[in-house]
Amino acid sequence: WPMGDALPDEPFPAELDEEKVRAAVEAAFEPVDGMTAAFVVTWRGRLIAERYRDGLDLHTPLESWSMGKSLTATLMGVLIQQGVYDLWEPAPVPEWQQEGDPRAEIRIADILRMSSGIRCVNRGDPEYDPAMGYPDHLYLYTGGMDAFQWAATRPQQWPPNTIGRYRNCDPVLTNYLVRLGVEGHGEEYHSFPQRELFDKIGIRDMVMETDPYGNFLIQGYEFGTGRDWARLGNLYLQGGVWQGERILPEGFVEFVSTLAPAWEADGRPIYGGFFWINGAGAYPIPEDSYYMAGAGNQKAFIIPSHDLVVVRLGHYKGSSPGDVGLKNALTLLMEAVPES
Repeated sequence: WPMGDALPDEPFPAELDEEKVRAAVEAAFEPVDGMTAAFVVTWRGRLIAERYRDGLDLHTPLESWSMGKSLTATLMGVLIQQGVYDLWEPAPVPEWQQEGDPRAEIRIADILRMSSGIRCVNRGDPEYDPAMGYPDHLYLYTGGMDAFQWAATRPQQWPPNTIGRYRNCDPVLTNYLVRLGVEGHGEEYHSFPQRELFDKIGIRDMVMETDPYGNFLIQGYEFGTGRDWARLGNLYLQGGVWQGERILPEGFVEFVSTLAPAWEADGRPIYGGFFWINGAGAYPIPEDSYYMAGAGNQKAFIIPSHDLVVVRLGHYKGSSPGDVGLKNALTLLMEAVPES
Protein backbone atom coordinates (compact mmCIF):
# COMPACT_ATOMS: atom_id res chain seq x y z
CA TRP A 1 0.00 0.00 0.00
CA PRO A 2 -0.57 2.40 -1.65
CA MET A 3 1.09 1.10 -4.84
CA GLY A 4 -0.07 -2.41 -3.96
CA ASP A 5 -2.52 -3.88 -1.49
CA ALA A 6 -0.21 -5.46 1.11
CA LEU A 7 -0.26 -3.51 4.37
CA PRO A 8 2.79 -3.03 6.61
CA ASP A 9 3.01 -5.08 9.78
CA GLU A 10 3.09 -2.11 12.12
CA PRO A 11 1.36 -1.23 15.38
CA PHE A 12 -1.58 1.16 15.30
CA PRO A 13 -0.34 4.78 15.47
CA ALA A 14 0.07 5.80 19.09
CA GLU A 15 -1.08 9.35 18.32
CA LEU A 16 -4.60 8.15 17.52
CA ASP A 17 -7.42 6.82 19.68
CA GLU A 18 -7.77 3.28 18.31
CA GLU A 19 -10.98 2.56 20.20
CA LYS A 20 -12.73 5.59 18.70
CA VAL A 21 -11.48 4.75 15.22
CA ARG A 22 -13.03 1.30 15.59
CA ALA A 23 -16.22 2.90 16.87
CA ALA A 24 -16.27 5.14 13.80
CA VAL A 25 -16.16 2.09 11.54
CA GLU A 26 -19.06 0.54 13.45
CA ALA A 27 -21.02 3.79 13.21
CA ALA A 28 -20.52 3.94 9.44
CA PHE A 29 -22.35 0.62 9.08
CA GLU A 30 -25.27 1.62 11.31
CA PRO A 31 -28.18 1.62 10.87
CA VAL A 32 -28.36 -1.53 8.77
CA ASP A 33 -30.77 0.06 6.28
CA GLY A 34 -28.03 2.57 5.48
CA MET A 35 -26.62 -0.19 3.27
CA THR A 36 -23.01 0.95 3.60
CA ALA A 37 -20.84 -1.17 1.32
CA ALA A 38 -17.32 0.10 2.04
CA PHE A 39 -15.64 2.37 4.58
CA VAL A 40 -11.94 3.20 4.29
CA VAL A 41 -9.88 5.64 6.36
CA THR A 42 -6.29 6.74 5.82
CA TRP A 43 -4.17 8.96 8.04
CA ARG A 44 -1.03 10.54 6.61
CA GLY A 45 -1.46 8.13 3.72
CA ARG A 46 -1.50 5.06 5.95
CA LEU A 47 -4.60 2.85 5.90
CA ILE A 48 -5.88 2.78 9.50
CA ALA A 49 -9.43 1.45 9.11
CA GLU A 50 -11.32 -0.58 6.53
CA ARG A 51 -14.50 -2.61 6.37
CA TYR A 52 -16.76 -4.03 3.66
CA ARG A 53 -20.31 -5.32 3.53
CA ASP A 54 -20.66 -9.11 3.40
CA GLY A 55 -19.83 -10.45 -0.05
CA LEU A 56 -17.60 -7.50 -0.97
CA ASP A 57 -13.90 -6.90 -0.54
CA LEU A 58 -11.10 -4.48 -1.32
CA HIS A 59 -11.19 -5.40 -5.02
CA THR A 60 -14.92 -4.84 -5.57
CA PRO A 61 -15.67 -1.80 -7.75
CA LEU A 62 -18.79 -0.11 -6.40
CA GLU A 63 -21.23 2.42 -7.79
CA SER A 64 -19.65 5.82 -7.34
CA TRP A 65 -21.84 8.09 -9.47
CA SER A 66 -20.84 11.76 -9.42
CA MET A 67 -17.59 11.14 -7.57
CA GLY A 68 -16.49 10.75 -11.18
CA LYS A 69 -16.76 14.51 -11.59
CA SER A 70 -13.78 14.87 -9.26
CA LEU A 71 -11.97 12.23 -11.30
CA THR A 72 -12.80 14.31 -14.38
CA ALA A 73 -11.20 17.36 -12.75
CA THR A 74 -8.14 15.25 -12.01
CA LEU A 75 -7.72 14.15 -15.62
CA MET A 76 -7.94 17.77 -16.72
CA GLY A 77 -5.35 18.62 -14.05
CA VAL A 78 -3.03 15.99 -15.49
CA LEU A 79 -3.29 17.60 -18.93
CA ILE A 80 -2.70 21.06 -17.48
CA GLN A 81 0.43 19.77 -15.74
CA GLN A 82 1.57 18.29 -19.06
CA GLY A 83 1.16 21.68 -20.76
CA VAL A 84 -1.75 20.66 -22.98
CA TYR A 85 -4.11 23.23 -21.47
CA ASP A 86 -4.06 26.25 -19.19
CA LEU A 87 -6.67 26.44 -16.44
CA TRP A 88 -7.60 30.03 -17.27
CA GLU A 89 -7.68 29.84 -21.05
CA PRO A 90 -10.94 30.01 -23.01
CA ALA A 91 -12.11 26.43 -23.48
CA PRO A 92 -11.16 25.37 -27.03
CA VAL A 93 -14.42 23.57 -27.75
CA PRO A 94 -14.56 23.37 -31.57
CA GLU A 95 -18.32 24.01 -31.69
CA TRP A 96 -17.83 27.36 -29.94
CA GLN A 97 -15.28 28.91 -32.27
CA GLN A 98 -17.58 30.64 -34.78
CA GLU A 99 -17.22 34.42 -34.85
CA GLY A 100 -19.59 36.08 -32.41
CA ASP A 101 -20.34 32.93 -30.41
CA PRO A 102 -20.50 34.08 -26.75
CA ARG A 103 -19.53 30.60 -25.58
CA ALA A 104 -15.99 31.26 -26.83
CA GLU A 105 -15.46 33.34 -23.68
CA ILE A 106 -16.09 30.42 -21.32
CA ARG A 107 -12.84 29.42 -19.61
CA ILE A 108 -11.81 25.94 -18.58
CA ALA A 109 -11.92 27.19 -14.98
CA ASP A 110 -15.55 28.26 -15.39
CA ILE A 111 -16.50 24.79 -16.59
CA LEU A 112 -14.71 23.07 -13.70
CA ARG A 113 -16.56 25.35 -11.30
CA MET A 114 -19.98 24.39 -12.71
CA SER A 115 -20.27 28.05 -13.69
CA SER A 116 -20.10 27.89 -17.49
CA GLY A 117 -23.59 29.32 -17.94
CA ILE A 118 -24.44 26.63 -20.50
CA ARG A 119 -28.13 25.73 -20.50
CA CYS A 120 -28.48 22.16 -19.27
CA VAL A 121 -31.66 21.72 -17.26
CA ASN A 122 -31.42 19.76 -14.01
CA ARG A 123 -34.43 19.04 -11.84
CA GLY A 124 -32.23 20.05 -8.91
CA ASP A 125 -32.03 23.63 -10.24
CA PRO A 126 -33.75 26.20 -7.98
CA GLU A 127 -35.76 27.37 -10.99
CA TYR A 128 -36.70 23.89 -12.29
CA ASP A 129 -40.30 23.32 -13.38
CA PRO A 130 -41.54 19.84 -14.40
CA ALA A 131 -43.09 21.51 -17.44
CA MET A 132 -39.55 21.84 -18.77
CA GLY A 133 -39.68 18.13 -19.58
CA TYR A 134 -37.09 15.40 -19.16
CA PRO A 135 -33.95 17.01 -17.67
CA ASP A 136 -30.88 17.46 -19.87
CA HIS A 137 -28.84 16.48 -16.82
CA LEU A 138 -30.25 12.93 -16.99
CA TYR A 139 -30.47 12.74 -20.79
CA LEU A 140 -26.68 12.77 -20.89
CA TYR A 141 -26.83 9.36 -19.19
CA THR A 142 -29.78 7.86 -21.02
CA GLY A 143 -29.90 9.42 -24.48
CA GLY A 144 -27.65 6.96 -26.28
CA MET A 145 -26.19 9.78 -28.38
CA ASP A 146 -22.71 11.26 -28.75
CA ALA A 147 -22.72 12.92 -25.33
CA PHE A 148 -19.74 15.16 -26.09
CA GLN A 149 -21.29 16.59 -29.25
CA TRP A 150 -24.65 17.03 -27.56
CA ALA A 151 -23.22 18.97 -24.62
CA ALA A 152 -21.10 21.11 -26.94
CA THR A 153 -24.18 22.26 -28.86
CA ARG A 154 -26.17 23.49 -25.86
CA PRO A 155 -26.82 27.26 -25.91
CA GLN A 156 -25.60 29.73 -23.33
CA GLN A 157 -28.09 30.66 -20.62
CA TRP A 158 -25.99 33.03 -18.48
CA PRO A 159 -22.61 34.75 -18.83
CA PRO A 160 -19.81 32.53 -17.51
CA ASN A 161 -18.71 32.80 -13.89
CA THR A 162 -21.95 34.45 -12.76
CA ILE A 163 -24.35 31.62 -11.79
CA GLY A 164 -23.38 28.29 -10.25
CA ARG A 165 -25.53 25.30 -11.20
CA TYR A 166 -24.92 21.59 -10.70
CA ARG A 167 -25.36 20.28 -14.24
CA ASN A 168 -23.82 17.37 -16.12
CA CYS A 169 -22.99 19.40 -19.22
CA ASP A 170 -19.93 20.90 -17.53
CA PRO A 171 -18.18 17.63 -16.61
CA VAL A 172 -19.16 16.16 -20.00
CA LEU A 173 -17.59 19.18 -21.70
CA THR A 174 -14.47 18.73 -19.59
CA ASN A 175 -14.23 15.10 -20.63
CA TYR A 176 -14.67 16.23 -24.25
CA LEU A 177 -11.67 18.52 -23.80
CA VAL A 178 -9.72 15.66 -22.26
CA ARG A 179 -10.36 13.52 -25.33
CA LEU A 180 -9.47 16.36 -27.69
CA GLY A 181 -6.28 17.07 -25.77
CA VAL A 182 -5.15 13.46 -25.60
CA GLU A 183 -5.89 12.57 -29.21
CA GLY A 184 -4.61 15.93 -30.42
CA HIS A 185 -1.19 14.94 -29.11
CA GLY A 186 -1.29 11.58 -30.84
CA GLU A 187 -2.01 9.54 -27.72
CA GLU A 188 -4.55 6.76 -27.17
CA TYR A 189 -7.61 8.10 -25.38
CA HIS A 190 -9.06 5.06 -23.63
CA SER A 191 -5.81 4.04 -21.95
CA PHE A 192 -4.93 7.62 -20.97
CA PRO A 193 -6.50 7.56 -17.46
CA GLN A 194 -4.78 4.29 -16.56
CA ARG A 195 -1.47 5.24 -18.11
CA GLU A 196 -1.11 8.82 -16.92
CA LEU A 197 -2.97 8.74 -13.60
CA PHE A 198 -4.08 5.38 -12.21
CA ASP A 199 -0.82 3.48 -12.73
CA LYS A 200 1.09 6.30 -11.05
CA ILE A 201 -0.93 6.21 -7.81
CA GLY A 202 -1.73 2.50 -7.52
CA ILE A 203 -5.31 2.43 -8.84
CA ARG A 204 -6.02 -0.95 -10.46
CA ASP A 205 -9.77 -1.59 -10.25
CA MET A 206 -11.48 1.55 -11.57
CA VAL A 207 -14.15 0.83 -14.20
CA MET A 208 -15.23 3.72 -16.44
CA GLU A 209 -18.13 3.42 -18.87
CA THR A 210 -18.62 5.12 -22.24
CA ASP A 211 -21.45 6.20 -24.50
CA PRO A 212 -21.90 4.34 -27.83
CA TYR A 213 -19.26 6.61 -29.36
CA GLY A 214 -16.55 5.66 -26.92
CA ASN A 215 -16.71 8.86 -24.85
CA PHE A 216 -16.09 8.36 -21.14
CA LEU A 217 -19.26 9.24 -19.21
CA ILE A 218 -17.49 9.76 -15.91
CA GLN A 219 -19.78 12.52 -14.84
CA GLY A 220 -21.26 9.52 -13.04
CA TYR A 221 -20.85 6.21 -14.89
CA GLU A 222 -17.85 4.75 -13.10
CA PHE A 223 -17.25 2.14 -10.43
CA GLY A 224 -14.37 2.29 -7.96
CA THR A 225 -13.15 0.44 -4.90
CA GLY A 226 -12.92 2.05 -1.50
CA ARG A 227 -9.15 1.85 -1.63
CA ASP A 228 -8.92 3.35 -5.11
CA TRP A 229 -10.98 6.37 -4.12
CA ALA A 230 -8.77 6.70 -1.03
CA ARG A 231 -5.72 6.73 -3.28
CA LEU A 232 -7.21 9.54 -5.34
CA GLY A 233 -8.07 11.44 -2.18
CA ASN A 234 -4.50 11.11 -0.97
CA LEU A 235 -3.19 12.56 -4.22
CA TYR A 236 -5.09 15.72 -3.27
CA LEU A 237 -4.09 15.56 0.40
CA GLN A 238 -0.46 15.52 -0.81
CA GLY A 239 -0.94 18.62 -2.94
CA GLY A 240 -1.00 16.79 -6.26
CA VAL A 241 2.40 15.14 -5.72
CA TRP A 242 2.85 11.36 -5.53
CA GLN A 243 6.12 9.79 -4.41
CA GLY A 244 8.06 12.81 -5.59
CA GLU A 245 6.33 13.22 -8.95
CA ARG A 246 4.09 16.21 -9.53
CA ILE A 247 0.96 14.86 -11.20
CA LEU A 248 -1.29 17.91 -10.76
CA PRO A 249 -0.05 21.46 -11.34
CA GLU A 250 0.88 23.74 -8.49
CA GLY A 251 -2.19 25.54 -7.22
CA PHE A 252 -4.65 23.06 -8.70
CA VAL A 253 -5.58 21.47 -5.38
CA GLU A 254 -6.21 24.91 -3.93
CA PHE A 255 -8.36 25.77 -6.96
CA VAL A 256 -10.67 22.76 -6.74
CA SER A 257 -11.01 23.06 -2.95
CA THR A 258 -11.83 26.79 -2.94
CA LEU A 259 -15.40 28.04 -3.07
CA ALA A 260 -16.34 29.03 -6.63
CA PRO A 261 -17.22 32.76 -6.85
CA ALA A 262 -20.42 32.18 -8.82
CA TRP A 263 -21.73 29.76 -6.20
CA GLU A 264 -20.86 32.18 -3.42
CA ALA A 265 -22.64 35.00 -5.25
CA ASP A 266 -25.64 32.71 -5.65
CA GLY A 267 -25.83 32.25 -1.88
CA ARG A 268 -24.76 28.60 -1.87
CA PRO A 269 -21.22 28.24 -0.44
CA ILE A 270 -20.96 24.55 -1.31
CA TYR A 271 -18.99 24.03 -4.53
CA GLY A 272 -15.42 24.37 -5.74
CA GLY A 273 -13.96 22.79 -8.87
CA PHE A 274 -15.85 19.50 -9.37
CA PHE A 275 -15.39 19.01 -5.61
CA TRP A 276 -17.88 19.91 -2.90
CA ILE A 277 -16.91 22.36 -0.16
CA ASN A 278 -17.97 22.03 3.46
CA GLY A 279 -18.64 25.77 3.60
CA ALA A 280 -22.21 25.39 4.80
CA GLY A 281 -21.18 22.90 7.48
CA ALA A 282 -23.07 19.95 6.00
CA TYR A 283 -20.68 17.53 7.74
CA PRO A 284 -19.08 17.62 11.22
CA ILE A 285 -15.58 18.22 9.87
CA PRO A 286 -13.35 21.32 9.68
CA GLU A 287 -13.89 24.12 7.18
CA ASP A 288 -10.75 23.17 5.25
CA SER A 289 -12.40 19.89 4.23
CA TYR A 290 -13.65 19.17 0.72
CA TYR A 291 -15.01 16.06 -0.86
CA MET A 292 -16.05 13.99 -3.86
CA ALA A 293 -19.72 13.07 -3.80
CA GLY A 294 -22.12 10.90 -5.75
CA ALA A 295 -25.77 9.87 -5.65
CA GLY A 296 -26.60 7.33 -2.98
CA ASN A 297 -24.28 9.04 -0.48
CA GLN A 298 -21.01 8.06 -2.10
CA LYS A 299 -18.31 10.19 -0.49
CA ALA A 300 -14.55 10.67 -0.31
CA PHE A 301 -13.51 13.37 2.16
CA ILE A 302 -10.14 15.10 2.17
CA ILE A 303 -9.53 16.65 5.61
CA PRO A 304 -6.12 18.38 5.51
CA SER A 305 -6.12 19.65 9.10
CA HIS A 306 -6.29 16.06 10.35
CA ASP A 307 -4.30 14.40 7.52
CA LEU A 308 -7.33 12.23 6.83
CA VAL A 309 -9.01 10.75 3.78
CA VAL A 310 -12.35 9.07 4.52
CA VAL A 311 -14.27 7.05 1.91
CA ARG A 312 -17.83 5.81 2.26
CA LEU A 313 -19.57 3.86 -0.52
CA GLY A 314 -23.02 2.32 -0.34
CA HIS A 315 -26.14 1.23 -2.15
CA TYR A 316 -28.42 3.93 -3.47
CA LYS A 317 -31.51 2.97 -1.46
CA GLY A 318 -29.65 3.45 1.80
CA SER A 319 -28.67 7.04 1.11
CA SER A 320 -30.55 8.88 3.89
CA PRO A 321 -29.97 6.50 6.82
CA GLY A 322 -26.44 5.92 5.55
CA ASP A 323 -25.76 9.64 5.85
CA VAL A 324 -26.70 9.52 9.52
CA GLY A 325 -24.15 6.78 10.11
CA LEU A 326 -21.53 8.65 8.09
CA LYS A 327 -21.94 11.82 10.14
CA ASN A 328 -21.65 9.83 13.36
CA ALA A 329 -18.50 8.17 12.04
CA LEU A 330 -16.95 11.50 11.09
CA THR A 331 -17.71 12.94 14.53
CA LEU A 332 -15.86 10.03 16.15
CA LEU A 333 -12.91 10.36 13.76
CA MET A 334 -12.54 14.04 14.62
CA GLU A 335 -12.25 12.99 18.26
CA ALA A 336 -9.88 10.12 17.49
CA VAL A 337 -7.43 11.96 15.25
CA PRO A 338 -5.74 15.15 16.53
CA GLU A 339 -5.19 18.18 14.36
CA SER A 340 -1.88 18.16 12.54
